[in-house]
Amino acid sequence: MAHSDVANPRIVDAPEGAGEGPASHRWRGPRVIALGAVLLGLVAVTLAAVVREAWLPGRATSLAVPPNPFAPPRPALTPAEEAYSQALWKIHGDVKLSAVQMTFAGLAYKTGDIDRATLKARVDASRDAYARAETRVRGLRPPASLRSVHADYLDAIRLYRQSAAEMARVYDDGRDQHLLAAFPLSETASRKLLEVGDTLWPGEYVPN
Repeated sequence: MAHSDVANPRIVDAPEGAGEGPASHRWRGPRVIALGAVLLGLVAVTLAAVVREAWLPGRATSLAVPPNPFAPPRPALTPAEEAYSQALWKIHGDVKLSAVQMTFAGLAYKTGDIDRATLKARVDASRDAYARAETRVRGLRPPASLRSVHADYLDAIRLYRQSAAEMARVYDDGRDQHLLAAFPLSETASRKLLEVGDTLWPGEYVPN
């Protein structure tokens, strides 16, 4: 009985990179993985600043973190300090929101959810918000006891603006190194916000 010859199916290796979208290419390589870790770290720092100051001073004293019984009591703010604190708080919300939006724009770009043009548009919007906030902060008149806090806050805004300008350069040449260069600027700015919050708005509720 004759047997018909049946060719065994051949398994052909797909060419490297076949079937992968732009997002998969964007995440390939140790340097890009490191960049993703850096951006995630910045998200953590930025959100920590947001959560740390998410409540107005004295808004929920029953939920406040219990003070250290062995720590000396903090002196109450003077009327001038309190007035400055409340005025800065009204600006502070816009700065925090812009910082979060800018950070997530970087992450969205790295995951392939947005393109370079959209990244630049979102970063430019944050940069414009920082410029408006800086103008408003410069219009405040801090008491002598809070001049260093005032200077630190302006420095944080300056760092955010520099970080935004660096991120926007991705639109020009597509180089992820701009995101890496922007990270330490935003991280330092976020930590300065935390320090200002510890001075002006202590004791807010911090979720576990």
